[in-house]
Formats: sequence, C-alpha cells, structure tokens
Amino acid sequence: MISMSVELKASVRDRVGKGAARELRRQGLVPAVIYGDKKAPLSIAISYKDTFRKIHDGGFLSHVIEIDVDGDKHRVIPKDYQLEPVRDFLVHVDFLRVGKNSTLTVEVPVHFENQEKSPGLKKGGVLNVVRHTVEVTVPADSIPEYLVVDLSKSEVGDSLHISAVDLPKGVVPTITDRDFTIATIAAPSALRSSEGAEDAGADEGEEEKDEE
Repeated sequence: MISMSVELKASVRDRVGKGAARELRRQGLVPAVIYGDKKAPLSIAISYKDTFRKIHDGGFLSHVIEIDVDGDKHRVIPKDYQLEPVRDFLVHVDFLRVGKNSTLTVEVPVHFENQEKSPGLKKGGVLNVVRHTVEVTVPADSIPEYLVVDLSKSEVGDSLHISAVDLPKGVVPTITDRDFTIATIAAPSALRSSEGAEDAGADEGEEEKDEE
C-alpha cells in the first residue's frame, strides 16, 4: 500500500527568533523551515493543530507532503520535529524538498498480520517485536504506508527476518549485510519455567551420579 500524499497550508514567516515563535504559537501556528533541492531555505508558519494531529496519526516522517505556501506549492517530506520535553508541545518542524525522481531514506512502520492464525501464538507464544520500523531507501512516489509480516505459519521459536517480507518494487532496506530479525515468537513463560525445572532436575541427577 503506497503512502498517500498529505497536504498542509502555510504562510511565509517574515520574522524569526524566540519572540516571533512565541507569537506564532499564541496564534495557533508553529514555525517550520523548508530546505534542500539546492534552493534557499524558506521559513514558514503552519497550523499547530493540523500538524500535531498528523504527527500523532503515525508515519509522519515517511509521508510526502504538499505544502501550500500562500498559493505556491512545495513537495516535501518531514525530516525532523521538536517537542518541548516537559509538556510534549510541538516547537518546530523541518521539511526537506522532494525533487523530481528523488530517492529517499525513510523509516517505514511494520504491521503484523494473521496473528489469530499463528500456530505459535495459539499455543501461548508471545510476539516479541525487535523492529517496529524498517529503514529503507525508496523512490519518493513509492513510499509504502507500512510493511507486512505474515504470522499465519509462525511457530514458537521462529524468528521472522526481513527476507520474509514481500517488499514493494523499489523498496530496499538500508541494512544489506545480513538478513536482520524483525520479530520472534517466544515460548510462553509457563513452558519456559517447565523446561527450566526439567533442566535443573537433570543437572541435579548428574550431580548425584558424580557424587556416587
């Protein structure tokens, strides 16, 4: 599933600095900058409410966004955003211009499907997620909304690697030197405790034989 382009409206910022930023926030706006593509940085103001909602909807940093700056449209991708550490208040957003035929490096969320069909999970196994996102390089027009890991045949003790993911065309993981793990199906705690007790019993039996 390809990530859909998102739109935001913005206006040019004539003033910069802490005082100007505070004034913007009082107006329900947040300062931001558009940079890259060999063009001068553009200081803008965007809706605090709309931007904060898009961040908390998830996948904000992997969505191409079209920003309408006073009628002039810019195709960008969010590169970073800053939150006030105590109040979780949005302070600033950085956007990178996306040129024609651009290839981007983004973090794509991982979705786990068919958990109800997994033999391992049915037996009480636990899904242990190693990576909630995977960093990939991908054409700007083909960023997937998420990557799918199918759990329908997963047993207790299985490790699910990137090779098990059906990657969309053009999507390449940035880690290329190994078949890295995305998740595992861990044994249920009751089974681990039982196996631990059996191992301990076997060790005690061996110790008794040694003493004889």
